[in-house]
Amino acid sequence: MDDNSNFKQNYMEGLTIFGNARARAFLEDMVNLLRGKSAELLSFEDIRARLRLREESYKGLQDIEVDKIVGSVGRYKDFTSTFLPRTNEMRERWSRVYAQINSMEGVPPIEVYKVGDAYFVRDGNHRVSIARQLNAKTIQAHVTELPTAIHIESGMTLEELDAAAGYAAFLDETGLRTARPHHQSIQLSEPSRYPELLGHIYLHAQVRELARGAPVTTTEAAADWYDNVYRPAVTLIRKHKILELADEASKRTEADMYLWMIDHLRDLRQQYGGDTRSRKFSHALVDYLTEKKIPIPRDLLQEDDDSVILSRTQVMKAVQERYHTDDNNLPKDGDNPSEEI
Repeated sequence: MDDNSNFKQNYMEGLTIFGNARARAFLEDMVNLLRGKSAELLSFEDIRARLRLREESYKGLQDIEVDKIVGSVGRYKDFTSTFLPRTNEMRERWSRVYAQINSMEGVPPIEVYKVGDAYFVRDGNHRVSIARQLNAKTIQAHVTELPTAIHIESGMTLEELDAAAGYAAFLDETGLRTARPHHQSIQLSEPSRYPELLGHIYLHAQVRELARGAPVTTTEAAADWYDNVYRPAVTLIRKHKILELADEASKRTEADMYLWMIDHLRDLRQQYGGDTRSRKFSHALVDYLTEKKIPIPRDLLQEDDDSVILSRTQVMKAVQERYHTDDNNLPKDGDNPSEEI
């Protein structure tokens, strides 16, 4: 069989496979509509703007996992979230690319942007769609990376994207993306609470300024807060498997749990006053498991952590002072930023 006949045969096969793919695309759109999920690919432009991605670097030609390709630069509406074709207009081109892939000639590598562990097609959407239909595990791609600590996956809702954007803004504001590039996740399930986390960091800066007697940048304070407040709290949560014990791993993030501990200890202070000042993160975790009626691990009862907890008044004052500066940027009205709960 000559090359031309082989191409025609593959083209006709491509037409059949395209028809099957279009039928599955219709069903996938309907199912996603009923579930209230996005039926299309993620938009690279939208992700780039939401996550404030600026830096990029070429990483060379690589074999990448097809399942990790979740979006497109310009044609994200043309395919479903699993790269099934959504319009009959692409029938001829899709089938020709299919025939070319299966010919001796082959096709060039695709071009993608890498964001976190996810990929967005810059050039080669049809090739990815066909690779999916052929059950290919990997595909060759020229990769340009835009680094981020944010997790991106196929089918994310607008709410999930907004949550990711809130986290990206938090990392940018604090400078933790560069100061602690390998930081443990600080992602909240409720993006509206990031200002509260920022308040902890702004107040931490004031504490450090009092101790140092010199100005402390937000990034310096954020790094110190992460090292000496947040990470030790997360270490306790993980060490005693709190989220797993309470069956909360799918509902709460570690950052959620961190804020719950602070809220709990703050509430105790408001209710019972000075007698609760010595209570630490480990005590809050004991109270949490007790509230859930879950047996307390013996090791947790013996913990002797060194927690620094600040009141909501102090935190919110720090937020206000950060955005409405005056001549005296330190706490007023008797608030002592070094005071613990």
